[in-house]
Amino acid sequence: MSRKSSGGLVFSTEQGRMCPECRNPVDDCTCHQTQRPAGDGVVRVSRETKGRKGKGVTLITGIPLNDKELKAYAKVLKAKCGTGGTVKDGVVEIQGDQRNLLVPLLEQKGWVVKRSGG
Repeated sequence: MSRKSSGGLVFSTEQGRMCPECRNPVDDCTCHQTQRPAGDGVVRVSRETKGRKGKGVTLITGIPLNDKELKAYAKVLKAKCGTGGTVKDGVVEIQGDQRNLLVPLLEQKGWVVKRSGG
């Protein structure tokens, strides 16, 4: 079996894991960038405790960025709030009830922002 047919370079000590299709480092992979539906153009900020043992998180949905940009922007939002959080399936989760702080930050980017839920 030749190297070409087995997918090529999979790991490099210089860059870590490599994408077998575009042969870029996995963090810079361009072939698997997921495109989410455009939605209605409204960024929604809500609070949820379901499935978190009573701990509340602020959910931000509808941000019109690709996955890589969304992850970087979530890092900025977490730093502004001084809390932790994550990005799951295009939804930014920030620990605690941060809606009052996040809505003005999102509006500064020029997006239409609505508070949804309780």
